[in-house]
Amino acid sequence: MSRACARHILVDTEEKCNALKAQIEGGADFADVAKEHSSCPSGRSGGDLGEFGRGQMVPEFDEVVFSAEVGSVEGPVKTQFGYHLLEVTSRR
Repeated sequence: MSRACARHILVDTEEKCNALKAQIEGGADFADVAKEHSSCPSGRSGGDLGEFGRGQMVPEFDEVVFSAEVGSVEGPVKTQFGYHLLEVTSRR
């Protein structure tokens, strides 16, 4: 079964998500941006979600985490919780 490690940033608007993605693409550290802006409790740990398998996260999350290139920042990804930036840190 596929397993992945990822981190994310959760915000309430697509516009904010795009602005944060631009900061990261411009050289800002993902973990620092997560600590400052993410509304998810994982933000305190730089957005780290740990390791998980397919089906453990919402479908929109799974689709990106199990198909995106490792190390790329993907998003905005809309879920019932808001808008996410996702970074797959490893997959096996």
